[in-house]
Parts: sequence; structure tokens; C-alpha cells
Amino acid sequence: MARSAIINVMVQAAIKAGRALARDFGEVQNLQVSLKGPGDYVTQADRRAEDILYNELSRARPGYSFLMEERGAIEGQDSQHRWIVDPLDGTTNFMHGIPIFSVSIALERQGQLVAGLVYNPAMDELYTAERGGGAFMNDRRLRVAARRRLSDAVVGTGIPHLGRGRHGQALLDLRHVMPETAGIRRLGSAALDLAYVAAGRFDGFWEDGLAPWDLAAGILLVREAGGFATDRKGGQAIFDSGSVVAGNDAIHGALLSALARQPAAR
Repeated sequence: MARSAIINVMVQAAIKAGRALARDFGEVQNLQVSLKGPGDYVTQADRRAEDILYNELSRARPGYSFLMEERGAIEGQDSQHRWIVDPLDGTTNFMHGIPIFSVSIALERQGQLVAGLVYNPAMDELYTAERGGGAFMNDRRLRVAARRRLSDAVVGTGIPHLGRGRHGQALLDLRHVMPETAGIRRLGSAALDLAYVAAGRFDGFWEDGLAPWDLAAGILLVREAGGFATDRKGGQAIFDSGSVVAGNDAIHGALLSALARQPAAR
């Protein structure tokens, strides 16, 4: 597959950051036995990866703006282009030696997502998409799964943990969706959850409380693989709401319906 210049820029940056994360990941197990634990080390690994991404992307496209998990918003001279970057999505997995984490990079042009990348360095899986050009995993074209019924579907989600709100809403959502599906999965990396929908591994996915850097690349992957990605009301306010529902047309619609149900009267 011939990649565009902008995808090549993103791939080179992601692989360089991914190599650094893979090296740091190899040290995590040794840190588990320390009294203090691996938290500080993981924070350093996260920042190292973000530094690599910032430097590589800035060098290749000087003046582009950034929205990054650690550095926040950085205004560039080119206000038409913005990188949206998560250097380590799946920090808790990384900290516990679970090889499900990713680098996520997306590019906006005039507010429109035009390119996206999700890279899992532990499994060497590279997902890329460009607006109008399709979605790929390691140069293999991706399509969302063709299953039409929730009863046949495996669906991913996120579950809020300590320090996160919406526990009651999450339990209510699970109550409505679980009985209708063939299975619910929780990976711990929203970027990879969405990449799995694009690859047809998951039939659908929903989650709330997410940031733009968790979502941007994965949204484009799903759409370029023939799927739908909206907020939980079926609209396009994904970044504003922090919610996403994704799947093919049938599964996406079924998930929206299930998530919209009100609590049963008591």
C-alpha cells in the first residue's frame, strides 16, 4: 500500500515513540516489586513518548497546532491544522504489564479529521486511516463487521473506576446492553477499542467520559472502515460530550436505542 506523505510522517513519529514505550514496558515488571510502585516511571515513559511525538511532528510540519494529553493545547502559526495526540492510551494496562496500550495521533484540517493512526507497539499493530482513503491495519484493508443483530455481537465498552464519575450511569448502560449481546469486553484503551471496531474484531463500542485525544484517530478509523461513530445521542458532538457509540449501521443504531432507555419504574 502506498502511503501519503502525511501518513508517513505520522507513522515515523508513532514508531519512534512506540519503540521508546516498548523499552519502558519491558522494565515495568521489575518496578512492580518496588515499594513505591511503577507510577512515577510510567509518567516518565508517557512524557518521553509525548516529547518524541511533539518533536517529530513539529519537525515534519512546522507551525501546526497541537492538542496533547500532557501538554494540553499549543497554538501554532498554522491555525488550519491541529495534531491531536495521546502518547500512551491505556496507562493502567501499561503500569500492570498488560500489553494493550497505544499511541494515538490524529490530524484535523479546518476542524475536520483528515488522518488518524493508532499503534500498539507491544503487538506491532499499526492502524491508519485517511479521509476518503480507507482504513488499514499493517497495510491490510479494514472493514467493520457485518453482523446485524446485537444478539450476535461482541461489544466493547469502558468502565469508570476510582476517581471517575458516572458509575451509576455505566451500570445502567450495562444493564440495558448486556442481556442483548453475545459478550461485553473492556480493553482499557479507547483508541484500540475503536480500532478493533474498524478491524471487525468488535461489532460495536460505547464509552463516556473520554477526551478528544482518546477518540480522534479511532473515530476516523471506524468511519473509513465503513462504520458509524457518533455521540450517544446520535449526533456529532463527540468531543464536546466525551461520548462515543460506534459500529456498523445496524449495531450502531441498536446500541443507541439500548443506551437511550430510561430506568425501569420501581
